[in-house]
Amino acid sequence: MKFAIPVAQQILTMHFGHAEEFVIFDVEENEIKNKITLEPPPHAPGVLPKWLKELGVDIIIAGGMGASALQLFDDCGIKVITGAPTIEPEKLIQHYVDNTLLTSFTACDTKGCGH
Repeated sequence: MKFAIPVAQQILTMHFGHAEEFVIFDVEENEIKNKITLEPPPHAPGVLPKWLKELGVDIIIAGGMGASALQLFDDCGIKVITGAPTIEPEKLIQHYVDNTLLTSFTACDTKGCGH
């Protein structure tokens, strides 16, 4: 499985579309096998779903994400988990594989997430 986590200052950012970087993890047998950090392309509707699909991402762990973005990722076959805590990406992956990832909400609107 390939995961993408949007980060700012080395922790998950609540503002998905404005992430400074994305940390991409390859996870096999519940272990991180590879990790890279990439700067995303300029933010525009539909750009991030296409970019992450081209990278082979299967799952996104995010803070907040609007309904239209959720739909675009669904259309690309990428699973999105929203409402994750603002912690380091490695800890998010570990919580996911341990089945202990706690989330607080499923989506946001543009007012609630400050986009």
